[in-house]
Amino acid sequence: MAAQKIHASTQKFTEIIDFVGSTAILAGGNACMIIEITASNFSLLSKREQDLRIYSYAGLLNSLSFPIQILIRNKRMDISSYIKELDGVIANTKNENLANYIEYYRSFVQEMVTINVVLNKAFYIIIPYSSLESGAKAVAQTQQTSKSQVEAFAQMAHKTLEAKAGTILGQLQKFSVTAKVLERDDLIKLFYDLYNEGDKIDVDHIAEGINSAIITGGGPK
Repeated sequence: MAAQKIHASTQKFTEIIDFVGSTAILAGGNACMIIEITASNFSLLSKREQDLRIYSYAGLLNSLSFPIQILIRNKRMDISSYIKELDGVIANTKNENLANYIEYYRSFVQEMVTINVVLNKAFYIIIPYSSLESGAKAVAQTQQTSKSQVEAFAQMAHKTLEAKAGTILGQLQKFSVTAKVLERDDLIKLFYDLYNEGDKIDVDHIAEGINSAIITGGGPK
């Protein structure tokens, strides 16, 4: 029996149809908006600041009238480029004492990452949207795959998601943290990085192939 040809695409696997502005259009009449929150070290905060964060977080959860997803991502940091940069500074520094101090700092950093795993922690709030929220007519529109129909769905989803994001951002201000809604390029970087850990990213190259069967990274393997 002849082997069946595989027609599944990368987009089919990820269920991502397109990125329109700050909205990720997903299969099945779904969409989402993602808020990125700057991480802070909770243990370094004062008792008062810690209590404020806890109460603000409880207030955020109690204020919600729609579901959200919270993603905490730990990514191992590659500081090899930083080490090379320090080597360049040491080589070009004319002040011998300053060069020695930088060399000592470089050795400290190199030893620290050798003994310990250095992680970059990122926090995301994913706000989902379903065409069911806008009634039967909106559900019927999601069955259309033309560009105009996708854009119409994107506008409808964005309006609802923008209102939800505004509520979340308002609550996050009480945390005294920096938060932002990810735009198209940021979304492409995030999703590509999630599915291609360690690859270098060329956003323009990826964006050109967003509707292709296979998306390849811009950096060397």
